[in-house]
Amino acid sequence: MYKSAHFTETNTQAIINFLKANSFAIITGFGATYPESTQIPLEIEEKNGKIYFSGHLMKKTDHHKAFEENENVLVLFTGPHCYVSASWYNNPQSASTWNYMTVHAKGKIKFTDEEGTYNIIKVLTEKYENAESIAAFNKIPKEYIMQHIKAIVGFNIEVDSLENVFKLSQNKTEAEKINIISKLRERNCTDDDIQIANEIEKRLN
Repeated sequence: MYKSAHFTETNTQAIINFLKANSFAIITGFGATYPESTQIPLEIEEKNGKIYFSGHLMKKTDHHKAFEENENVLVLFTGPHCYVSASWYNNPQSASTWNYMTVHAKGKIKFTDEEGTYNIIKVLTEKYENAESIAAFNKIPKEYIMQHIKAIVGFNIEVDSLENVFKLSQNKTEAEKINIISKLRERNCTDDDIQIANEIEKRLN
């Protein structure tokens, strides 16, 4: 990971909020020949000063086998990103760049039994499904869920370390930051332009 003191977020709660807002994460482990990855929605939990991720995946996949053989995994959370033109700086002879937000978490993955998998599915479904929906978790017979749960497996990851890059023009002057915000909002090519502009604005002195 690219590291710079300028672009490292030190506010723990801001990092947790980012994880929760971007919880469709990529989990990478060690395969026999190549790294193996999968992208999965995760539940983020803080407990006793530690951070835990939980989710579920299909059994008998290359990534499942890799995670079974080596419990050490890297979890990548990606957020908004956008191009920043050097023409927006006081000195346009500088290099253009890319602003972005990302967190890398390292930890150990532990697989659950069927009841644990059931509980993980319950938490995720109740988080995203409307309680009045016909697909609400409490309206689905447990026997039906347990019958189909055999093809998947739940997991928990205890986070050992977190690293982040919140590259938001922190190395620019206040006037340059204000101009970058204005130019991003004016361009408004993608939602990411607006999100990055908002994140820079939050950090103005």
